[in-house]
Amino acid sequence: MKASKLTIGYTEIPRNELTAEWKQLLERAIQAASKAYAPYSQFNVGSAILLSDQTMVTGSNQENAAFPSGLCAERVALFYAGHEHREKTITKMVVCAVKKGELLAEPVTPCGACRQVMVESILRQKSSFEILLWGNDFGYLLNHAELLLPFSFDAGSLK
Repeated sequence: MKASKLTIGYTEIPRNELTAEWKQLLERAIQAASKAYAPYSQFNVGSAILLSDQTMVTGSNQENAAFPSGLCAERVALFYAGHEHREKTITKMVVCAVKKGELLAEPVTPCGACRQVMVESILRQKSSFEILLWGNDFGYLLNHAELLLPFSFDAGSLK
C-alpha cells in the first residue's frame, strides 16, 4: 500500500485586485443571488458565466420543498449556457452566496453535483475555464474549474 496526497493550486485574491472584467462578473453574480428562490434555507446563491463572445449568463438557486428537486445557481447557469449558447465556450465563472442581505464572509464552494456538471461542461467544450469563488472581501481563484473535482466521473468511466 502506498499513501498519496493530492493538492490543488488556487490564488486568494482581494477585491481591490480584481480586474474590471471579474468585478463586472461578480456584480452580475450578486444580482443573480438576489433573484434566488430560497424560502427554506434563506441561503441565496448567484452565479455568473462569461462566454467567449463576452455574453454573460447568470443563475440563482431555486429551492423546492422536496429538497432534491431544487437546483443550484451554478447548474442553472451552466445548463442555460449549454442550451442557449452551445456554440460558445465558457471562459470564466463566479459563484457567491448571500445570507440576510449580506455576502458571506468566506467564499462559497460548489456542491459535488455542481462540480460534476462543471467537469461535463469542460469536456463538452473541450477547454477549461477559470472560476472565482467569492466571499465578502476576497475570493479563491482557480485557473481550471476541474481542480474542484479530482478523480471525476466522465464518459471514460462508463467503459
